[in-house]
Amino acid sequence: MSLRFSLTGLSIESDQEKKEYDIIIVGGGPAGLTAALYSARYSMEAIVITELIGGYMSEAPLVDDYPGLPEIPGNELVKKFVNHVKKYGVPIIVDKVTDIISKNKKWIVKTLTGKEYIGKAVIIAIGSKKRKLGVPGEDRLIGKGVSYCTTCDGPLFKDKVVAVIGGGNSAVTGALYLAEIASKVYLIHRREEFRAFKVYVDKAEKHPKITILRNYIVTEILGKEKVEGIKIRNTKTGEEKILDVDGVFIEIGLVPPTDFFRKIGVEIDEKGYAKTKPDQSTNLPGIYVAGDAAGGPCKYRFEQIITAAAEGAKAADAAFKYIVSSFSTED
Repeated sequence: MSLRFSLTGLSIESDQEKKEYDIIIVGGGPAGLTAALYSARYSMEAIVITELIGGYMSEAPLVDDYPGLPEIPGNELVKKFVNHVKKYGVPIIVDKVTDIISKNKKWIVKTLTGKEYIGKAVIIAIGSKKRKLGVPGEDRLIGKGVSYCTTCDGPLFKDKVVAVIGGGNSAVTGALYLAEIASKVYLIHRREEFRAFKVYVDKAEKHPKITILRNYIVTEILGKEKVEGIKIRNTKTGEEKILDVDGVFIEIGLVPPTDFFRKIGVEIDEKGYAKTKPDQSTNLPGIYVAGDAAGGPCKYRFEQIITAAAEGAKAADAAFKYIVSSFSTED
């Protein structure tokens, strides 16, 4: 029987899957999907196993820095990536990888649903998790006004007052997206200068519904059954005040999957990212890491869809060359 997972009108069929592949791609964001595309173009048998098709790209309200596709919603860009991968018949499986174990030069990939896949090479492109504020009220009110995804939960706050916390592209574009839904948006950043692209910051500064509060941090999220406000403090003056808000959207960066890398034996750098070489290879033969989860001295950290996709392409090329040189035609 065929199991279909729907995403923006796409169906991913699980009955395409087999047990053994040349390349297993763990993660279905821009790095993973690009790795799948290039693996297939090299005539490699490949499969993608991912918890979220498109990764955080699917949550982006607007992508305006991917060449040739100006001002495209993130989910629409995901659809284009997936359709391109589907053209080559690569199965995309919605599941969570729990372990990767070496056996006879190959790798056994285990999933949460109890399935096992065997690959000659594995490309890990699982990105990172959303970073939490770590303030009182945050965990208690998750799903009750506290959110980490503007496009997922933004429509729930029509004509309400919300706050966006952060200073990067995701925070500023998130504020711009919410300004089209909410009655008022506070954009709160702990520093004076934003890390986001100037074009986004300029738009936010000019938007009549957005109030930017620089040099402020959130010290507590208030509310009993749902978010009712936030307590903030000025980092320069120490001034404290309470803002009445109905929702809080936290966009303060990502945390690498350090524990997963330690579990499977991939060396990590001082920040917890996988140590990768210029070809995205790791200390484990046949294991590659691409995208936001990659690190080490060779990594130029610039978390963009285009750079993640580039690393996915490099990882697939390196994995192909590794398989050709390490396995005979009988393997």
